[in-house]
Amino acid sequence: MSSLSQALPSVQAYVDHFSAQPLPVLRRTMLDLAALRDSGESVGAKQLASVVLSDPLLTMRLLTHIERNRRESQNHDITTIERAVMMLGIEPFFSTFGDLPTVETTLASQPKALVGVLKVIGRARRVADYARDFAIQRRDLDVQEITVAALLHEATEIVCWIHAPALALRVQEQLVASRGLRSAEAQRDVLGATAAQIQLGLIRAWRLPQLLVQLLDDSQQDNPRVRTIKLAADLARHLARGWDDPALPDDLAAIEALLHLGREPLLLRLGAPEEARARLLPPEPAEPA
Repeated sequence: MSSLSQALPSVQAYVDHFSAQPLPVLRRTMLDLAALRDSGESVGAKQLASVVLSDPLLTMRLLTHIERNRRESQNHDITTIERAVMMLGIEPFFSTFGDLPTVETTLASQPKALVGVLKVIGRARRVADYARDFAIQRRDLDVQEITVAALLHEATEIVCWIHAPALALRVQEQLVASRGLRSAEAQRDVLGATAAQIQLGLIRAWRLPQLLVQLLDDSQQDNPRVRTIKLAADLARHLARGWDDPALPDDLAAIEALLHLGREPLLLRLGAPEEARARLLPPEPAEPA
């Protein structure tokens, strides 16, 4: 594995470097897959999809594998994990993904980077949970597509922690030192580009389905499906710093507009603690004199 310690000169240079590196997966994922395979019971696509969707790294690997081995007769994209598993088949799935390198082994000598990537993976899961909930509220036509795309929204940060841990740590240090600093600003200062800029190039290099590429393009904010994922990502990022994060009121206002939902039911839906609800609810209108 080639680990970056200095910024690269362009977005394309990052795309070329990261896309040439192998993607490890979580140790827990490997253990869960081994347990399913050794259980002696009939394993279905739904069970495997549940394991895959707990790990954005395996999600990326599976979708990339499906696209790279696309049959000529396949005239539509596979954009959900259960469909991808069914397309590949249960035994071929285990043969392909049953023994992969793990994040924990890859970063064994860099404990700070391991903690960093595990935190981002945890946040990616929260992004997927929020986006799924928002999509259900919006009555989206395919909630699973939104869930998969949302799970991959933090892909560049995850890859940076694995393959450029020194740079990822410098970004984190800037954010900790200046609480009001936006992530994109810190990334631009350290990397010379934002994670969002690198991400579009990466997901194209990984040959993810075109629909997922579109859903992960934050510039297409006129599309309510794209906005669903972006707002879920913003919310998860800011909530990771606490319910008193200064960006939260703007997040909540944007989510209210997307879901056509009032502030109080939205805070209840998000599980906001009582103290946060009291602070984030708009003031009651004054009684007429």
